[in-house]
Amino acid sequence: MKRSKKDQPEKPADPASTGEVKDRKRPTKKKSPAAPRIVEGGTTAGAVPDVDHQAPRELRLAAGKALREKAAHDAHGKWKRNKDKVDPLAILKTSDKGRVERLVPIRYGRMLQSPFTFYRGSAAIMAADLANTPASGLRVQACGDCHLLNFGGFATPERNILFDMNDFDETLPAPWEWDVKRLVASFVLAARSNGFSDDDGRDMAISCARAYRKRLRAYSEMSPLQVWYARVTDEDVLGITKDDRVKDRIKKRVAKAIEENGSDLAYPQLAGMVGGKIRIHDTPPLIYHPEEISNDALMTRLEQRLKEYRETLSDDRRELLDRYRLVDGAIKVVGIGSVGTMCVIILLMSAANEPLFLQYKEARESVLEPYAGKSAYAHAGQRVVMGQRLTQPASDIFLGWVTTQDRRTGYVRQLRDAKIKPMVEVMDKSMLTQYGKACGWVLARAHAKSGDPLMISGYLGSKDGFDEAMGDYALLYADQAERDHAALKAAVRAGKIEVHLEE
Repeated sequence: MKRSKKDQPEKPADPASTGEVKDRKRPTKKKSPAAPRIVEGGTTAGAVPDVDHQAPRELRLAAGKALREKAAHDAHGKWKRNKDKVDPLAILKTSDKGRVERLVPIRYGRMLQSPFTFYRGSAAIMAADLANTPASGLRVQACGDCHLLNFGGFATPERNILFDMNDFDETLPAPWEWDVKRLVASFVLAARSNGFSDDDGRDMAISCARAYRKRLRAYSEMSPLQVWYARVTDEDVLGITKDDRVKDRIKKRVAKAIEENGSDLAYPQLAGMVGGKIRIHDTPPLIYHPEEISNDALMTRLEQRLKEYRETLSDDRRELLDRYRLVDGAIKVVGIGSVGTMCVIILLMSAANEPLFLQYKEARESVLEPYAGKSAYAHAGQRVVMGQRLTQPASDIFLGWVTTQDRRTGYVRQLRDAKIKPMVEVMDKSMLTQYGKACGWVLARAHAKSGDPLMISGYLGSKDGFDEAMGDYALLYADQAERDHAALKAAVRAGKIEVHLEE
């Protein structure tokens, strides 16, 4: 439902001076006919009907529809933090435990840049908040950190370009609503960052949620095998893109990604000849060789870890990996939420000195586990790999898991393989809206593959009640992220949190 345009929302004069951000004025909307039925105790209240995938279609749709009595659509549009249960700065400090101590200030420096960068690094805070929101009780293999920058293009083993999610560090079986809510709120924050009004941001969130609902209904009408093989290609994205100039830009980026190997592109930037040997360039504090051990000791450790990682691959992938030899490895600081966790880039070479970069990334307990239950996998790296394989239509051919010398669990993948990152900061309103529709489509495909699309579709229905609620929620939670960002700024100013600001 299109809303009438209002004036730009009123911004606080100086949020950093108080550590608080006042609620913005909401776009006008019709009043709900009745007060929302919010489920007490968040996602744990109530019981889900005992209906499995073998039940008749009509029964599964009806069972999903019945769940609206547990959590009405308009209940999802409400938001108020339970301050007795959620202390955002305390959650951030708790998540610092086990990180490389000297890198933690870089993490806070990146989160300090804007409410949007804060949001990207605060999945643990939102997980705690989501646990106190209504939910239908239906679960999927959730991404766990489903914001708009965790989507993009990547190459399949057949060198086709797909549009999909690309970060699964927090993946875990959890309520499907949690992914949708984190995604739609990220669009409001992105809209504000790009200078758009809250009316525009709300419309983007609604469009994203509507695409999710409609695409999920389409997947619910497919056979399980059709859903399993379904994918969102570059041609699909072009099909929902209205601007011809944007289409041309996408086509050029896709063509370049297919033609060039990711490791070939990364090699000149990351490595070269040093003293007659091929070495990864040190550019501290973001890329560096550890000083606490010798290079020989580092290589010995990496050789052992590669042997263990190799055992998690299928036989054909092992054969491919064996065509390369280990050359070097170095620590690399990546992302925002991952800063301070162990990340190592590993350079291998073929007999003809053709490069292959692998990346080891530490995997810890998912931020969802305190609220959605422990993972079925004791090894956090295996949790990430298995969740990614279940959720994605095609995964990195080198995806596997390993445990480090100091017992850190993690996973391994190619460092960069024909990835196309969305340039959200330069998107206009139309393009950002279309991008939201593509993200909603991808999320629906992922949830249909791991959950019950019929029951979720039965719950969502054919009208836009849930979509509208997501627009309301996205605005309210974007306000919350801004308040939390301001609280971080106040803590930094008071000397409670140390930051490193990069040039």
